[in-house]
Amino acid sequence: MIAKLLSNAVFLRGSIDERLFSSFLEHMGRVIYTGVYEPDHATADADGFRGDVLQAVRQMGVTAVRYPGGNFVSNYHWQDGVGPVTQRPRRIELAWRSVETNAFGLNEFMRWAAKSLTQPILTVNLGTQGIENALSLLEYCNHDQGTLYSDLRRSHGVEKPYHVHTWCLGNEMDGFWQVGHKTAQEYGRIAAETGRAMKRLDPSIELVACGSSKSDMATCPAWDLEVLEHVYGTADYLALHQYYGGQEMGTASFLAQSLDMEGYIDTIRAAINVIRKKARSQATMYISLDEWGVWSRPEHSIGRAFEQKPWSLAPVIDEQAYTLEDTLLFASMMLAMLKHTDIVKIACQALLTNISACIMTKPDGSIWLQPIYYVFMMIAQHAKGHVLRTAEIAMPQYACDAFPSVPVLDHVETLREDGAEVVIFAVNRSETETLSLQWQLEHIRPVRIEAFTVLTAREKSITNRSHPEAIRPCPGQGARLEGASCLAEIPPFSFIMIRISLQQ
Repeated sequence: MIAKLLSNAVFLRGSIDERLFSSFLEHMGRVIYTGVYEPDHATADADGFRGDVLQAVRQMGVTAVRYPGGNFVSNYHWQDGVGPVTQRPRRIELAWRSVETNAFGLNEFMRWAAKSLTQPILTVNLGTQGIENALSLLEYCNHDQGTLYSDLRRSHGVEKPYHVHTWCLGNEMDGFWQVGHKTAQEYGRIAAETGRAMKRLDPSIELVACGSSKSDMATCPAWDLEVLEHVYGTADYLALHQYYGGQEMGTASFLAQSLDMEGYIDTIRAAINVIRKKARSQATMYISLDEWGVWSRPEHSIGRAFEQKPWSLAPVIDEQAYTLEDTLLFASMMLAMLKHTDIVKIACQALLTNISACIMTKPDGSIWLQPIYYVFMMIAQHAKGHVLRTAEIAMPQYACDAFPSVPVLDHVETLREDGAEVVIFAVNRSETETLSLQWQLEHIRPVRIEAFTVLTAREKSITNRSHPEAIRPCPGQGARLEGASCLAEIPPFSFIMIRISLQQ
């Protein structure tokens, strides 16, 4: 099979916002406790943060982290997680039917974010709380001094304000599972009023309103249109969430689900444009995919949600081990967001540790890295600058139940801001066929191939749980330059990266 591509440095899809490589922490299962926070761990620092996890997060290239939820936030009192730890209340946590000790709260998260070199993205509770709660949290975080909540922060040992820039107005409020679930009209009104009040307090912030929780929600895109009617001009982003499972559909259909994600983004882009025109507004609104990921097969998970004894501490919930098959869909989901980088500016891989996670912590104290960790790391470290608008001169296709035409090669090409490097990221969806890539570059003068990296494995169902080195990036073979063209042999069922230095 042959794929012929043509990229031109003049034609760009858009610029890459570094927050596209964000992640997500929620008080769920072992994400926080024994995930990022474990005071008794051998590598724990003075704050109780696991040093091995911090090192892995920095290496992964995570740029921002959303906190504290997630479903958790809709029944959360932020005041429970500040002040002396010994005085914090233990609460019943409704989202995951556990007990929350509040040993890790806002100030711990902010210290963790600083040590992990990530920006904080905070979510306010619009399930059981409302405007006053959001304002008090914003005042605590961003106001300097001389007021009730800014002085409360200072009394907790935090003299300077945090100046948190990005705030989410609730979480998945279209979902019947959400504590405080609302109709689109109910949510749109409270989100708009909360957002306006927050921007009165701090005009420098940006706000993320809840859109649909999945592309197959019965209310999508009607929910998004109605919410946008209320928040357009106040919110700066509309949040979308998307998870895919369905491995039982077969590999061809499973991997093709990234096309659904592309269509989802395009649908919400259209909704935003309709409301912008209807409002006669000059304001620009973007998309934040602030939860996204892949759900594995049940046999690759430890502990299903709600099967644990209720009201326990940090129960094991949905700890998944990702296969190569899962990893290739994960890669295509990242590529789908890069293809829409003109409108998708924030994306939070969910979750960072232990649940649908890149980083896994073991009871014996060690960690292991999922294959999705390496995909995220490769793209986060090297997708810089702009996404090129690439023409497909020739592309083999296949058909499956949900999609009549699926490209065998999924690909994105990026051009570094300084013009010194161009990179191709690609997934070969074929289980059996090597794909011959012929990539022609116009107005780009390649010098040499700096790296050809391949992530694949001997079988699609293998994981890194029992074999930590089973799926990881390795040097590839068969890539070369011929004039202004790059030729490469892409192995079956693989994710690849080719980095080419350019003449400037």
